[in-house]
Amino acid sequence: MNARGDNYTFLTTGPVGRVIARMAVPTIISMLVTSVYNIVDTYYVGLINTQATAAVGVAFPLQSVIQAIGFFFGQGSGTYISRQLGAKKHADACQMASTAFVGAMVAGVVIAVAGLLLLTPISVWCGSTPTILPYTEKYLAMVLLGAPFMTGSMLLNNQMRFQGNAANAMYGMMTGAVLNVVLVPIFTFTLGMGILGTGIGTVLSQIFGFVVLLVMSYHGDNIHIKLKDACWKRHYYVELIKGGTPSLTRQGLAAVAVMLLNLAAGVYGDAAIAGMSIVGRLCFLVFAVIIGVGQGFQPFCGFNYGARLFGRVRQGYFFCVKLDMCILAVCCIPGFIFASELIDLMRHDPEVVAVGAAALRWQIVTWPLAAVITVSNMCLQTSGRTVPANILAACRNGLCFIPLILTLPHLLGLLGVEITQSVADVFSFAIAVPLMSRYFKSLK
Repeated sequence: MNARGDNYTFLTTGPVGRVIARMAVPTIISMLVTSVYNIVDTYYVGLINTQATAAVGVAFPLQSVIQAIGFFFGQGSGTYISRQLGAKKHADACQMASTAFVGAMVAGVVIAVAGLLLLTPISVWCGSTPTILPYTEKYLAMVLLGAPFMTGSMLLNNQMRFQGNAANAMYGMMTGAVLNVVLVPIFTFTLGMGILGTGIGTVLSQIFGFVVLLVMSYHGDNIHIKLKDACWKRHYYVELIKGGTPSLTRQGLAAVAVMLLNLAAGVYGDAAIAGMSIVGRLCFLVFAVIIGVGQGFQPFCGFNYGARLFGRVRQGYFFCVKLDMCILAVCCIPGFIFASELIDLMRHDPEVVAVGAAALRWQIVTWPLAAVITVSNMCLQTSGRTVPANILAACRNGLCFIPLILTLPHLLGLLGVEITQSVADVFSFAIAVPLMSRYFKSLK
Protein backbone atom coordinates (compact mmCIF):
# COMPACT_ATOMS: atom_id res chain seq x y z
CA MET A 1 0.00 0.00 0.00
CA ASN A 2 1.37 3.44 -0.86
CA ALA A 3 2.05 6.19 1.65
CA ARG A 4 -1.16 8.04 0.84
CA GLY A 5 -3.12 4.83 1.34
CA ASP A 6 -1.36 4.36 4.68
CA ASN A 7 -2.46 7.85 5.73
CA TYR A 8 -6.07 7.09 4.81
CA THR A 9 -6.07 3.76 6.63
CA PHE A 10 -4.36 5.15 9.71
CA LEU A 11 -6.67 8.17 10.00
CA THR A 12 -9.89 6.22 9.43
CA THR A 13 -9.16 2.97 11.31
CA GLY A 14 -6.34 3.61 13.80
CA PRO A 15 -6.96 4.01 17.56
CA VAL A 16 -8.46 7.48 18.07
CA GLY A 17 -6.06 8.63 20.78
CA ARG A 18 -2.97 7.41 18.95
CA VAL A 19 -4.04 8.93 15.63
CA ILE A 20 -4.76 12.36 17.11
CA ALA A 21 -1.58 12.27 19.20
CA ARG A 22 0.50 11.55 16.10
CA MET A 23 -1.19 14.39 14.22
CA ALA A 24 -1.18 16.78 17.19
CA VAL A 25 2.39 16.50 18.51
CA PRO A 26 4.11 17.88 15.36
CA THR A 27 1.36 20.49 15.07
CA ILE A 28 1.79 21.58 18.69
CA ILE A 29 5.51 21.91 18.06
CA SER A 30 4.78 23.95 14.92
CA MET A 31 2.47 26.26 16.87
CA LEU A 32 4.98 26.65 19.69
CA VAL A 33 7.65 27.42 17.14
CA THR A 34 5.39 30.05 15.55
CA SER A 35 4.90 31.64 18.95
CA VAL A 36 8.68 31.80 19.31
CA TYR A 37 8.71 34.56 16.68
CA ASN A 38 6.47 36.65 18.92
CA ILE A 39 8.15 35.79 22.21
CA VAL A 40 11.67 36.38 20.86
CA ASP A 41 10.73 39.75 19.42
CA THR A 42 8.95 40.77 22.63
CA TYR A 43 11.85 39.67 24.83
CA TYR A 44 14.56 41.46 22.87
CA VAL A 45 12.67 44.71 22.33
CA GLY A 46 11.91 44.59 26.06
CA LEU A 47 15.64 45.12 26.54
CA ILE A 48 15.39 48.35 24.53
CA ASN A 49 12.60 50.25 26.34
CA THR A 50 8.89 50.22 27.19
CA GLN A 51 7.96 52.03 23.95
CA ALA A 52 9.63 49.36 21.83
CA THR A 53 7.80 46.65 23.77
CA ALA A 54 4.51 48.45 23.20
CA ALA A 55 5.32 48.91 19.48
CA VAL A 56 5.55 45.14 18.95
CA GLY A 57 2.14 44.82 20.60
CA VAL A 58 0.73 47.60 18.43
CA ALA A 59 2.02 45.81 15.31
CA PHE A 60 0.32 42.58 16.36
CA PRO A 61 -3.10 43.40 14.84
CA LEU A 62 -1.62 43.73 11.36
CA GLN A 63 0.37 40.55 11.85
CA SER A 64 -2.91 38.89 12.80
CA VAL A 65 -4.51 40.19 9.58
CA ILE A 66 -1.67 38.74 7.50
CA GLN A 67 -1.95 35.43 9.33
CA ALA A 68 -5.73 35.54 8.87
CA ILE A 69 -5.30 35.72 5.11
CA GLY A 70 -2.83 32.85 5.17
CA PHE A 71 -5.15 30.77 7.34
CA PHE A 72 -8.09 31.63 5.10
CA PHE A 73 -6.38 30.05 2.10
CA GLY A 74 -4.64 27.32 4.12
CA GLN A 75 -7.63 26.14 6.15
CA GLY A 76 -10.09 26.81 3.35
CA SER A 77 -8.14 24.59 0.98
CA GLY A 78 -6.97 22.17 3.69
CA THR A 79 -10.44 21.25 4.98
CA TYR A 80 -11.54 20.57 1.42
CA ILE A 81 -8.37 18.60 0.64
CA SER A 82 -8.77 16.34 3.69
CA ARG A 83 -12.41 15.59 2.86
CA GLN A 84 -11.53 14.84 -0.77
CA LEU A 85 -8.67 12.55 0.22
CA GLY A 86 -11.04 10.85 2.68
CA ALA A 87 -13.45 10.35 -0.24
CA LYS A 88 -10.48 9.24 -2.45
CA LYS A 89 -10.77 12.14 -4.92
CA HIS A 90 -7.09 12.98 -5.33
CA ALA A 91 -7.27 15.07 -8.52
CA ASP A 92 -9.64 17.59 -6.95
CA ALA A 93 -7.35 17.88 -3.93
CA CYS A 94 -4.34 18.67 -6.17
CA GLN A 95 -6.16 21.41 -8.08
CA MET A 96 -7.35 23.03 -4.87
CA ALA A 97 -3.83 23.02 -3.38
CA SER A 98 -2.27 24.93 -6.29
CA THR A 99 -5.22 27.29 -6.73
CA ALA A 100 -5.05 28.32 -3.06
CA PHE A 101 -1.27 28.74 -3.17
CA VAL A 102 -1.50 31.29 -5.97
CA GLY A 103 -4.28 33.12 -4.14
CA ALA A 104 -2.30 33.30 -0.88
CA MET A 105 0.83 34.70 -2.55
CA VAL A 106 -1.08 37.33 -4.53
CA ALA A 107 -2.98 38.39 -1.40
CA GLY A 108 0.31 38.73 0.52
CA VAL A 109 1.77 41.02 -2.14
CA VAL A 110 -1.36 43.20 -2.12
CA ILE A 111 -1.21 43.55 1.68
CA ALA A 112 2.48 44.46 1.55
CA VAL A 113 2.05 47.18 -1.06
CA ALA A 114 -1.09 48.69 0.49
CA GLY A 115 0.35 48.54 3.99
CA LEU A 116 3.61 50.29 3.09
CA LEU A 117 1.68 53.06 1.32
CA LEU A 118 -0.47 53.59 4.44
CA LEU A 119 2.19 52.85 7.06
CA THR A 120 1.60 55.83 9.36
CA PRO A 121 -2.21 55.74 9.37
CA ILE A 122 -2.20 52.00 10.00
CA SER A 123 0.23 52.43 12.92
CA VAL A 124 -2.12 54.99 14.49
CA TRP A 125 -5.22 52.85 13.84
CA CYS A 126 -3.50 49.92 15.57
CA GLY A 127 -3.10 52.01 18.73
CA SER A 128 0.22 53.86 18.50
CA THR A 129 0.67 56.84 20.75
CA PRO A 130 3.01 59.67 19.58
CA THR A 131 5.86 58.23 21.68
CA ILE A 132 5.38 54.71 20.34
CA LEU A 133 4.82 55.67 16.66
CA PRO A 134 8.51 55.89 15.52
CA TYR A 135 9.16 52.39 16.85
CA THR A 136 5.96 50.98 15.38
CA GLU A 137 6.67 52.30 11.88
CA LYS A 138 10.15 50.74 11.76
CA TYR A 139 8.99 47.34 12.96
CA LEU A 140 5.75 47.32 11.00
CA ALA A 141 7.49 48.15 7.71
CA MET A 142 9.55 44.97 8.04
CA VAL A 143 6.46 42.93 8.95
CA LEU A 144 4.77 44.15 5.75
CA LEU A 145 7.75 43.25 3.57
CA GLY A 146 7.42 39.69 4.82
CA ALA A 147 3.65 39.48 4.24
CA PRO A 148 3.75 37.30 1.06
CA PHE A 149 6.08 34.82 2.74
CA MET A 150 3.94 34.73 5.88
CA THR A 151 0.73 34.03 3.95
CA GLY A 152 2.56 31.44 1.84
CA SER A 153 3.95 29.72 4.93
CA MET A 154 0.55 29.60 6.63
CA LEU A 155 -0.96 28.04 3.51
CA LEU A 156 1.71 25.36 3.04
CA ASN A 157 1.76 24.49 6.73
CA ASN A 158 -2.00 23.98 6.82
CA GLN A 159 -2.18 22.02 3.59
CA MET A 160 0.47 19.55 4.73
CA ARG A 161 -1.28 19.13 8.08
CA PHE A 162 -4.63 18.39 6.50
CA GLN A 163 -3.00 15.73 4.34
CA GLY A 164 -1.89 14.00 7.53
CA ASN A 165 1.76 15.04 7.10
CA ALA A 166 2.12 17.25 10.15
CA ALA A 167 5.77 16.28 10.68
CA ASN A 168 6.79 17.88 7.36
CA ALA A 169 4.97 21.07 8.31
CA MET A 170 6.72 21.05 11.68
CA TYR A 171 10.19 20.84 10.15
CA GLY A 172 9.47 23.76 7.85
CA MET A 173 8.23 25.97 10.69
CA MET A 174 11.08 25.04 13.02
CA THR A 175 13.84 26.12 10.67
CA GLY A 176 12.50 29.66 10.41
CA ALA A 177 11.98 29.97 14.17
CA VAL A 178 15.47 28.71 15.03
CA LEU A 179 16.98 31.19 12.58
CA ASN A 180 14.84 33.93 14.14
CA VAL A 181 16.34 33.28 17.58
CA VAL A 182 19.82 33.69 16.08
CA LEU A 183 19.26 36.66 13.77
CA VAL A 184 17.13 38.98 15.93
CA PRO A 185 19.77 39.67 18.63
CA ILE A 186 22.45 40.07 15.97
CA PHE A 187 20.54 42.74 14.04
CA THR A 188 19.01 44.34 17.14
CA PHE A 189 22.08 44.65 19.37
CA THR A 190 25.28 43.45 17.68
CA LEU A 191 24.66 45.64 14.62
CA GLY A 192 23.01 48.33 16.76
CA MET A 193 19.86 48.59 14.62
CA GLY A 194 17.37 48.52 17.49
CA ILE A 195 13.77 47.63 16.73
CA LEU A 196 14.42 47.93 12.98
CA GLY A 197 16.94 45.11 13.35
CA THR A 198 14.33 43.04 15.20
CA GLY A 199 12.03 43.39 12.21
CA ILE A 200 14.78 42.59 9.69
CA GLY A 201 15.80 39.43 11.57
CA THR A 202 12.18 38.29 11.75
CA VAL A 203 11.52 38.86 8.04
CA LEU A 204 14.67 37.04 6.92
CA SER A 205 13.67 34.10 9.13
CA GLN A 206 10.18 34.02 7.65
CA ILE A 207 11.55 34.03 4.09
CA PHE A 208 13.85 31.12 4.91
CA GLY A 209 11.02 29.21 6.61
CA PHE A 210 8.78 29.71 3.57
CA VAL A 211 11.44 28.32 1.22
CA VAL A 212 11.92 25.26 3.43
CA LEU A 213 8.15 24.63 3.59
CA LEU A 214 7.88 24.93 -0.19
CA VAL A 215 10.70 22.41 -0.65
CA MET A 216 9.09 20.08 1.91
CA SER A 217 5.82 20.18 -0.02
CA TYR A 218 7.58 18.33 -2.88
CA HIS A 219 8.79 15.53 -0.61
CA GLY A 220 7.09 12.25 0.17
CA ASP A 221 3.39 11.94 -0.50
CA ASN A 222 2.59 15.64 -0.07
CA ILE A 223 0.53 17.16 -2.87
CA HIS A 224 2.99 19.02 -5.09
CA ILE A 225 2.28 22.67 -5.85
CA LYS A 226 2.08 23.08 -9.63
CA LEU A 227 1.11 26.41 -11.14
CA LYS A 228 -0.44 24.62 -14.11
CA ASP A 229 -2.94 23.02 -11.73
CA ALA A 230 -4.20 26.40 -10.52
CA CYS A 231 -7.58 27.12 -12.06
CA TRP A 232 -10.51 29.52 -11.96
CA LYS A 233 -13.30 27.03 -11.36
CA ARG A 234 -16.00 28.62 -9.23
CA HIS A 235 -16.36 25.44 -7.21
CA TYR A 236 -12.93 25.78 -5.63
CA TYR A 237 -13.46 29.39 -4.60
CA VAL A 238 -16.80 28.53 -3.03
CA GLU A 239 -15.08 25.80 -1.04
CA LEU A 240 -12.28 28.20 -0.07
CA ILE A 241 -14.83 30.65 1.27
CA LYS A 242 -16.80 27.96 3.10
CA GLY A 243 -13.75 26.41 4.73
CA GLY A 244 -11.67 29.55 5.15
CA THR A 245 -14.08 32.17 6.42
CA PRO A 246 -14.15 30.79 10.00
CA SER A 247 -10.36 31.23 10.17
CA LEU A 248 -10.59 34.64 8.53
CA THR A 249 -13.33 35.62 10.96
CA ARG A 250 -11.41 34.29 13.96
CA GLN A 251 -8.07 35.85 13.05
CA GLY A 252 -9.50 39.03 11.56
CA LEU A 253 -11.59 39.76 14.63
CA ALA A 254 -8.55 38.99 16.78
CA ALA A 255 -6.78 41.83 14.97
CA VAL A 256 -9.71 44.19 15.61
CA ALA A 257 -9.83 43.05 19.24
CA VAL A 258 -6.14 43.82 19.79
CA MET A 259 -6.52 47.22 18.13
CA LEU A 260 -9.42 48.10 20.44
CA LEU A 261 -7.53 46.68 23.40
CA ASN A 262 -4.50 48.85 22.59
CA LEU A 263 -6.70 51.93 22.27
CA ALA A 264 -8.47 51.17 25.57
CA ALA A 265 -5.17 50.50 27.36
CA GLY A 266 -3.55 53.58 25.79
CA VAL A 267 -5.76 55.78 27.98
CA TYR A 268 -3.68 54.54 30.92
CA GLY A 269 -0.28 55.11 29.29
CA ASP A 270 2.42 53.25 27.36
CA ALA A 271 3.01 50.86 30.29
CA ALA A 272 -0.57 49.61 30.06
CA ILE A 273 -0.20 48.91 26.33
CA ALA A 274 3.11 47.14 26.96
CA GLY A 275 1.63 45.06 29.80
CA MET A 276 -1.36 43.91 27.75
CA SER A 277 0.95 43.21 24.80
CA ILE A 278 3.11 40.89 26.89
CA VAL A 279 0.02 39.10 28.23
CA GLY A 280 -1.14 38.55 24.66
CA ARG A 281 2.17 36.97 23.69
CA LEU A 282 2.30 34.74 26.79
CA CYS A 283 -1.29 33.61 26.29
CA PHE A 284 -0.52 32.83 22.66
CA LEU A 285 2.30 30.58 23.88
CA VAL A 286 -0.18 28.50 25.90
CA PHE A 287 -2.79 28.61 23.17
CA ALA A 288 -0.19 27.38 20.71
CA VAL A 289 -0.61 24.04 22.47
CA ILE A 290 -4.41 24.25 22.55
CA ILE A 291 -4.61 25.27 18.90
CA GLY A 292 -2.06 22.57 18.07
CA VAL A 293 -4.32 19.90 19.59
CA GLY A 294 -7.27 21.30 17.62
CA GLN A 295 -5.30 21.42 14.40
CA GLY A 296 -4.08 17.88 15.01
CA PHE A 297 -7.75 16.89 15.26
CA GLN A 298 -8.65 18.59 11.96
CA PRO A 299 -7.14 16.06 9.50
CA PHE A 300 -8.62 13.26 11.61
CA CYS A 301 -11.99 15.01 11.53
CA GLY A 302 -11.79 15.77 7.79
CA PHE A 303 -10.83 12.26 6.70
CA ASN A 304 -13.41 10.57 8.92
CA TYR A 305 -16.16 13.04 8.07
CA GLY A 306 -15.40 12.54 4.37
CA ALA A 307 -15.54 8.76 4.90
CA ARG A 308 -18.80 9.22 6.89
CA LEU A 309 -17.32 7.69 10.04
CA PHE A 310 -19.20 10.05 12.33
CA GLY A 311 -18.73 7.98 15.47
CA ARG A 312 -14.97 8.48 15.18
CA VAL A 313 -15.49 12.22 14.72
CA ARG A 314 -17.39 12.34 18.02
CA GLN A 315 -14.77 10.26 19.82
CA GLY A 316 -11.96 12.44 18.49
CA TYR A 317 -13.66 15.65 19.58
CA PHE A 318 -14.10 14.58 23.19
CA PHE A 319 -10.59 13.13 23.31
CA CYS A 320 -9.19 16.54 22.32
CA VAL A 321 -11.30 18.41 24.88
CA LYS A 322 -10.08 16.10 27.65
CA LEU A 323 -6.48 16.37 26.47
CA ASP A 324 -6.67 20.18 26.45
CA MET A 325 -8.05 20.19 29.99
CA CYS A 326 -5.14 18.07 31.20
CA ILE A 327 -2.61 20.35 29.53
CA LEU A 328 -4.22 23.48 30.95
CA ALA A 329 -4.30 21.99 34.44
CA VAL A 330 -0.52 21.81 34.25
CA CYS A 331 -0.18 25.39 32.93
CA CYS A 332 -2.79 27.26 34.96
CA ILE A 333 -1.52 26.85 38.52
CA PRO A 334 2.13 27.90 37.99
CA GLY A 335 1.02 30.61 35.55
CA PHE A 336 -1.36 32.08 38.14
CA ILE A 337 1.21 31.93 40.96
CA PHE A 338 4.14 33.32 38.98
CA ALA A 339 2.25 35.82 36.80
CA SER A 340 4.29 38.81 38.04
CA GLU A 341 7.59 37.03 37.47
CA LEU A 342 6.60 36.08 33.92
CA ILE A 343 5.74 39.68 33.02
CA ASP A 344 8.89 40.98 34.71
CA LEU A 345 10.97 38.57 32.66
CA MET A 346 9.70 40.21 29.47
CA ARG A 347 9.93 43.82 30.66
CA HIS A 348 11.39 44.98 33.98
CA ASP A 349 9.06 47.90 34.67
CA PRO A 350 6.82 47.97 37.79
CA GLU A 351 3.93 49.65 35.96
CA VAL A 352 4.06 47.11 33.15
CA VAL A 353 4.23 44.22 35.63
CA ALA A 354 1.25 45.50 37.64
CA VAL A 355 -1.03 45.68 34.60
CA GLY A 356 0.24 42.50 32.95
CA ALA A 357 0.13 40.28 36.04
CA ALA A 358 -3.49 41.21 36.82
CA ALA A 359 -4.63 40.65 33.23
CA LEU A 360 -2.76 37.34 32.96
CA ARG A 361 -4.37 35.96 36.12
CA TRP A 362 -7.84 36.89 34.90
CA GLN A 363 -7.24 35.16 31.57
CA ILE A 364 -5.80 32.02 33.16
CA VAL A 365 -9.09 31.50 35.01
CA THR A 366 -11.01 31.08 31.74
CA TRP A 367 -8.40 29.21 29.68
CA PRO A 368 -10.32 25.89 29.98
CA LEU A 369 -13.41 27.52 28.48
CA ALA A 370 -11.36 28.92 25.61
CA ALA A 371 -9.99 25.43 24.90
CA VAL A 372 -13.52 24.05 24.41
CA ILE A 373 -14.37 27.02 22.16
CA THR A 374 -11.28 26.44 20.02
CA VAL A 375 -11.74 22.68 19.47
CA SER A 376 -15.45 23.18 18.78
CA ASN A 377 -14.76 25.84 16.19
CA MET A 378 -12.23 23.65 14.38
CA CYS A 379 -14.61 20.68 14.40
CA LEU A 380 -17.41 22.70 12.81
CA GLN A 381 -15.06 24.31 10.30
CA THR A 382 -13.49 21.04 9.14
CA SER A 383 -16.92 19.42 8.82
CA GLY A 384 -18.01 22.16 6.41
CA ARG A 385 -20.58 23.63 8.84
CA THR A 386 -19.92 27.17 7.65
CA VAL A 387 -22.62 29.13 9.49
CA PRO A 388 -22.15 27.74 13.02
CA ALA A 389 -18.37 27.73 12.52
CA ASN A 390 -18.43 31.41 11.60
CA ILE A 391 -20.71 32.25 14.52
CA LEU A 392 -18.40 30.56 16.99
CA ALA A 393 -15.29 31.98 15.33
CA ALA A 394 -16.76 35.47 15.71
CA CYS A 395 -17.61 35.11 19.39
CA ARG A 396 -14.39 35.14 21.40
CA ASN A 397 -12.77 38.15 19.72
CA GLY A 398 -15.79 39.75 18.11
CA LEU A 399 -19.43 39.30 19.02
CA CYS A 400 -18.61 38.98 22.72
CA PHE A 401 -15.29 40.82 23.01
CA ILE A 402 -15.92 44.03 21.08
CA PRO A 403 -19.04 45.19 22.99
CA LEU A 404 -17.26 44.40 26.26
CA ILE A 405 -14.05 46.29 25.44
CA LEU A 406 -16.16 49.29 24.45
CA THR A 407 -18.11 49.28 27.74
CA LEU A 408 -16.18 47.65 30.60
CA PRO A 409 -13.27 50.16 30.66
CA HIS A 410 -15.78 53.00 30.98
CA LEU A 411 -17.46 51.23 33.89
CA LEU A 412 -14.46 49.74 35.68
CA GLY A 413 -11.45 51.69 34.43
CA LEU A 414 -8.20 49.76 33.92
CA LEU A 415 -9.77 46.68 35.54
CA GLY A 416 -12.27 46.65 32.68
CA VAL A 417 -9.40 46.41 30.20
CA GLU A 418 -7.80 43.57 32.17
CA ILE A 419 -10.92 41.39 32.50
CA THR A 420 -12.54 41.86 29.06
CA GLN A 421 -11.11 38.72 27.45
CA SER A 422 -12.09 36.54 30.40
CA VAL A 423 -15.67 37.78 30.39
CA ALA A 424 -15.83 37.29 26.61
CA ASP A 425 -14.68 33.67 27.06
CA VAL A 426 -17.55 32.97 29.46
CA PHE A 427 -20.14 34.24 26.97
CA SER A 428 -18.47 32.43 24.06
CA PHE A 429 -18.49 29.13 25.95
CA ALA A 430 -22.21 29.56 26.61
CA ILE A 431 -22.73 29.86 22.83
CA ALA A 432 -20.41 26.94 21.94
CA VAL A 433 -22.23 24.33 24.04
CA PRO A 434 -25.62 24.43 22.23
CA LEU A 435 -23.93 24.70 18.82
CA MET A 436 -21.95 21.51 19.44
CA SER A 437 -24.97 19.74 20.92
CA ARG A 438 -26.92 20.44 17.74
CA TYR A 439 -23.94 19.37 15.59
CA PHE A 440 -23.60 15.97 17.24
CA LYS A 441 -27.36 15.35 17.07
CA SER A 442 -27.12 15.90 13.29
CA LEU A 443 -24.46 13.19 12.79
CA LYS A 444 -26.48 10.18 11.82
